[in-house]
Amino acid sequence: MHIVKKPARFFPDVCQRTYTLVLAGGRGTRLHDLTQARAKPATFFGGKYRIIDFTLSNCINSGFHRIGVLTQYNAFYLIAHIQRTWARYSGEHGEYVGILPAEQRKESDWYSGTANAVYQNLWLLERQPIDFVLILAGDHVYTMDYLPMMNQHDETGSDITISTMEVPLELGSLFGVVLTDEHNRITGFVEKPVDCTPYQSSPGKVRVSMGIYGFRLQALSQLLHEDAKNLDSQHDFGYDVLPKALAEGYVMHAHDFIDEDGLPGYWRDVGTIEAYYDSNMELLAPLPRLNLYNPVWPITSYQEQRAPGKLSRGVNGEPGTACDSLISAGSIISGAEVTRSVLSYDVCIAASSEVNHCILLPQVKIGKNCHINHAIVDEECEIPDGTVIGDDAELDAERFLVTDDGIVVVTKERLNRI
Repeated sequence: MHIVKKPARFFPDVCQRTYTLVLAGGRGTRLHDLTQARAKPATFFGGKYRIIDFTLSNCINSGFHRIGVLTQYNAFYLIAHIQRTWARYSGEHGEYVGILPAEQRKESDWYSGTANAVYQNLWLLERQPIDFVLILAGDHVYTMDYLPMMNQHDETGSDITISTMEVPLELGSLFGVVLTDEHNRITGFVEKPVDCTPYQSSPGKVRVSMGIYGFRLQALSQLLHEDAKNLDSQHDFGYDVLPKALAEGYVMHAHDFIDEDGLPGYWRDVGTIEAYYDSNMELLAPLPRLNLYNPVWPITSYQEQRAPGKLSRGVNGEPGTACDSLISAGSIISGAEVTRSVLSYDVCIAASSEVNHCILLPQVKIGKNCHINHAIVDEECEIPDGTVIGDDAELDAERFLVTDDGIVVVTKERLNRI
């Protein structure tokens, strides 16, 4: 009997030989109130997206269609979002976005670090017909084609390839700093050094890791098994696995993330309130570096069918206006004024209110005669008529979380205490 095999869908060879893991289990504690009930990767961004949509869209657009998402803390909304958005990949052609919750398969503990999270899922990787593992963070905002990096990884015969970019010297201590030779082979790696001056890649710049790693499966397995036995390890790629790999002579290369103009690509770790706020505000530039309107690199997300956004006059004829803002579907600005703000879906702003330099998450309701400035308002908050936020720092600090930069974070829980 002649058996006809299903034809393989066309993807570059390196894509077919790679399994992608997205680390999405962190607590996101630096986002404070915004991650009390949701995982950081599930946090809303840019009006209609979740943060994890950027990493997963990069995978699909790059041709890497076998993906496992590692979840842990506050994972309910994240898992529901992934199921709704990415269920189209059913696995018939070996393509899928699977959810890998912490299940204590290898150990009695939950994931205790980035390396430990992957270690606890080695059983899955070692059963795949693959040569490479692409490891990504699910809580960064950027658009990147991973194919050139993984092609380089294959062609150089590397055990490990790290995606890197140059940042100003004063920011280097926030990242893992990478040193390379003239052939981009990594000669040094220091995780979050206090003083980056000795590690400059060019005057006033250091080359840092983006937390994007390509591994040869055999090397990854060896390193993680060794790391699991080390009782002094933090089980973290940056602090433990990568320095050990370098010390033991594993072949490691850097891959520069640059845009079409030859400049460092747009990449943001939105792990703090300030970084989250600033990254949203950057979308309001006339030509933002993060292009949400690129038809050849779509950012996929889930959103229920909703009516178009609407600007209308209030009951007394006040015009509804919005300038330099993103207005998502289902939102209504009725006789109110919105300036330099990001409105998620189903936001309603009533007459004679002013919203300036704000991020309003889904289903926020703002009453009449409100003045909201420099704030992030969490989903489903209902702001009473006449409320003023962002004008009196002392009063705001009594009611809400306020950052050192003066960003006011408004949540339902804190509103209920007033």
